[in-house]
Amino acid sequence: MLNNKKIAVIGAGNMGKALIGGMLSAKLTPPKNIVASRRNEEALKELRRRWSIHAIADNKKAVKGADIVILAVKPQLAQAVLAEIAPVVDKKQLIISIMAGLTTTTINKKLKKSCPVVRAMPNTPCLVDAGATAICAGAHATDKDLAAAEAIFKSVGKVVTLPETSLDAVTGLSGSGPVYIFMVIEAMIDGGVKMGIPRPIAAQLAAQTVFGAAKLVLETGRHPAILKDEVTTPGGCAINAIHILENKGLRSVLIDAIVTATNRSQELSRLYAD
Repeated sequence: MLNNKKIAVIGAGNMGKALIGGMLSAKLTPPKNIVASRRNEEALKELRRRWSIHAIADNKKAVKGADIVILAVKPQLAQAVLAEIAPVVDKKQLIISIMAGLTTTTINKKLKKSCPVVRAMPNTPCLVDAGATAICAGAHATDKDLAAAEAIFKSVGKVVTLPETSLDAVTGLSGSGPVYIFMVIEAMIDGGVKMGIPRPIAAQLAAQTVFGAAKLVLETGRHPAILKDEVTTPGGCAINAIHILENKGLRSVLIDAIVTATNRSQELSRLYAD
């Protein structure tokens, strides 16, 4: 699907690099078809050395001639970058944005073009090909455009398609979600250390436990509550731990965190639309 497409990655930081690596590993396109932009010359040298792709500091030059433009800059830089590349963007180019808080309508408005836009919300596990990404189509994007975006993000993890109205909630759930799990893992490690387990071993056990539990949910397709009940024996250790977790409000705290992050994403969408 992407073999003959020229792809520009604007802002090849951690997420941009993850996508470049994923596309090349999946053989979606050869290195000669990828151009990446960064402001830092050392970072550009590293991109060239690592993947033999074309890497430049000029965003406008990177965009010119590309079939697909992936916008991977931080949301705070979005206004300036969109204004910079707007004069050279062609309405036939597919724009894929991973900029949190910027709607497809806002992107079209800033670019002053009715080009197809696909918005994506990936998360940092894309760096290890275990990402969770939601994508949505803008007003001018076709099923073919969505399929191209899906292929790119599938190279670094799982992909779902949702209406754009759900993207702020996705930001709160899976976009910010790794942070919640990092905190859970950190707390589990500290609990293990408190009970006498050496920290390096506690870290391995905690991380593997979270990984294994997630894999069990994904591969069995069974509801987490059923899996929980299967290891909760009468009068056992797990049910006593569950009592504490429920008493301390673990479930409510996580729900509140997702709601709060979603609300902030909605605030940013309104802010960047101005």
